[in-house]
Amino acid sequence: MAYQSLYRRYRSQNFDEIKGQPHVTEALRRAVAEGRHGHAYLFSGPRGTGKTSTARVLAKALNCQNLDNGQPCGTCQSCVEIEQGKSFDLHELDAASNNKVDDIRDLIAKVALGSPGRTKVYILDEVHMLTPGAENALLKTLEEPPEHVVFVLATTEPHKVVPTIRSRTQHFEFHLLPGDELADHVRWVIADAGLDVDEAGVEYALRQGGGSARDTLSALDLVAATGGVPEGSDIGHELALAIGAGDPGAAMMGVQRALATGREPRTIGEETLEALRNAFLASMGASGKQLNEAGRMQSEALASTLGAATITRALETLGRALVDMRQAPDPRVPLEVALIRLTRRDGEDTAALLQRIETLESIVASLGSSPPAPAAQHQDGPVPVAGTSGSASSSPGASGRAQAPPSPRGPASSARTLLAAEPPTGTKPTPSPATATAPAAATANQGSNITSGPPVSLDQLTGSFNVLLDNVEQRIRARFRLGHFTAVEGDVAVFSLPNDHVVPRCEEVRVDVERALQAQFNRPLTIRLAVDGAPSAGATPAASAAPAEPSSRPSSDTSSVDNRDDIVDVTELENATDIAATGIDRLTEAFPGATVIDSPTI
Repeated sequence: MAYQSLYRRYRSQNFDEIKGQPHVTEALRRAVAEGRHGHAYLFSGPRGTGKTSTARVLAKALNCQNLDNGQPCGTCQSCVEIEQGKSFDLHELDAASNNKVDDIRDLIAKVALGSPGRTKVYILDEVHMLTPGAENALLKTLEEPPEHVVFVLATTEPHKVVPTIRSRTQHFEFHLLPGDELADHVRWVIADAGLDVDEAGVEYALRQGGGSARDTLSALDLVAATGGVPEGSDIGHELALAIGAGDPGAAMMGVQRALATGREPRTIGEETLEALRNAFLASMGASGKQLNEAGRMQSEALASTLGAATITRALETLGRALVDMRQAPDPRVPLEVALIRLTRRDGEDTAALLQRIETLESIVASLGSSPPAPAAQHQDGPVPVAGTSGSASSSPGASGRAQAPPSPRGPASSARTLLAAEPPTGTKPTPSPATATAPAAATANQGSNITSGPPVSLDQLTGSFNVLLDNVEQRIRARFRLGHFTAVEGDVAVFSLPNDHVVPRCEEVRVDVERALQAQFNRPLTIRLAVDGAPSAGATPAASAAPAEPSSRPSSDTSSVDNRDDIVDVTELENATDIAATGIDRLTEAFPGATVIDSPTI
């Protein structure tokens, strides 16, 4: 006898052998046992879930001579003939190839003929492929068939079956088989057939089957024939790991190996998409029932490696690549470009930014859970943190030097320290009284972490100030370009402004300019604002400053006029005079004393 494939050899022969569909088999068995079976059924569901096998078992049960509580005996002549495909009581018709009106008319002409058994059963596979004319021709017979006739319609796409046919049938929906139940069935088949298949082969068959019993047994046949799992069978999981690791080289090498084994680019993309989808469901706590325990663990591990943002971005990108493959001259290109985009970390789309944020959050969380490390010690003592006040010290022996407490090493800890030292966003720094009244004390405080360099002259300040302004923020540059240095008194630089309206605006950003000067000259320099050479009140409101005539300014400062919009006080603007609205008004203004004469009505 020729070899018979596993899915044919182990086809279900009674209701108890049908796996994963108890809601269907129990209803049919009870209906047959009580004599309440319908005249037409519609079986729908994914491929390989037992639709045709259930229809054959139903035909055996309706014609069995030794029926036992709705179960066919499998030994009587009717059961044996149906099992061998020789019975006149069972007629199978492929509606995909017999979908014309003439085919249905021929079927209708034979329906009324009798058969050896009690019931004649017609099985129409892929009924959704009937033409509209064939569907209309079938309607009347399907609604009122002869008493000895039962129709069983099977389809994988029930939404394509017209409502007029669905309304005349009892509709049963078949489901994908649970992974654990299918795994037990595969191991039973291996033991019963005496196959030499290891656990890796079982996992491969279950993964290829995806909940379909027929696809799983076909994959098991392949493993038994080749003596092991085919090469590159886990390419989808491998590419998903390369995406999580951000390794473009590993992704490209995996694609090339899969292509070398004869896999199509679309197949590679679909397997990767399937692995990512299982990981996405695992991350949402909704792992598919078609996965067994090992498959669920693998999906959960992949979900924890990639993260929800990365998985979502990968699903969207690979989905678009699969669509683009239909029109691409070379279907490999969309797949490879999509994988390169996914494995790079510098994407600019929203999903890529969410992925980078998620990665940073995980790093910060890991740094926050680690114990603080001792701060590095400077040769003169602990290194102070920039921006801290010099009035507070970390030890009683520190006099006038600002020392920061030790902080954990790492980018996240440094960022938290700097953010804590900066004022809240949207607030203006309030100058301390010591700054307004004692510039020398401010110099000591602000320059506590600046090593004293050589004294700075007025020419050095003037010559390097324009370059310094080019490296600061626009708001600082727009305000300080209106003035110039006029004198240097030790470590205090006098900065002259054209009027007292500009002083408060410059006072807001004065500390930033001082920091830039200290960094450039390595000296604790401070700035004293003045108007026409007179010292400014610093923190004193602008209304109390004495008015002064505009001072002469170097010609080089006239280029900053374009930036004055940032510092103009709009409350001081005056309304312009009214402009004549009509042509008559403008003529009257051009010719004083003229009289307007209305033209007579014609």
